Amino acid sequence: MNIPEFVLASASPARDRLLQTVGIKPIIYPSDFDESQVQLSNPQELVNTLAQCKAETVSPRFPSALIMGCDSVLAMDNQIYGKPENVEVAICRWRLMQGNWGDLYTGHVLIDNLQKKTIIKCQITRVYFAKMSDHAIINYVRTGEPLKCAGAFALEGFGSLFVEKIMGCHSNVIGLSLPLLRQMLGELGYEVTDFWQ
Repeated sequence: MNIPEFVLASASPARDRLLQTVGIKPIIYPSDFDESQVQLSNPQELVNTLAQCKAETVSPRFPSALIMGCDSVLAMDNQIYGKPENVEVAICRWRLMQGNWGDLYTGHVLIDNLQKKTIIKCQITRVYFAKMSDHAIINYVRTGEPLKCAGAFALEGFGSLFVEKIMGCHSNVIGLSLPLLRQMLGELGYEVTDFWQ
């Protein structure tokens, strides 16, 4: 079986680093898909649809490649949270999150242009956020990190100080479930080791 090139339809440095950590050196090609076109109230449907739109936007440019699209949101109390729009929103968000559980949803899509197959899956990880003072919240938001991340935190950065418990896949919280990727590649007939470089 021919092994296609692996293309990541994302500008996320965290997703790129996760893949590099496990020996996959993707071609980075951000989709620049306008996410405001998709309005869905179910977090799983939302991340799956956005991940698929991102992958489908990039797919025609790589006719013999494997394209991966991903999207993540945090859901708490029937509300969906993506990247906060500004500092004030991030501070308000953290005031709600601290001392509470949230569910981190990541949609994963693989489009195999060689086999003309598409696989769509979602991984959900529960995250418990530490109780925090207002001073700590403001200082964390001032780092700028929360403004770049779904859920207003980065597990691989300063945010790791304020995540006390995780139930489920750790790498999913960073933006891409590596065990789920291995399973999806298996469904397409590949071994994850086929993509080691």
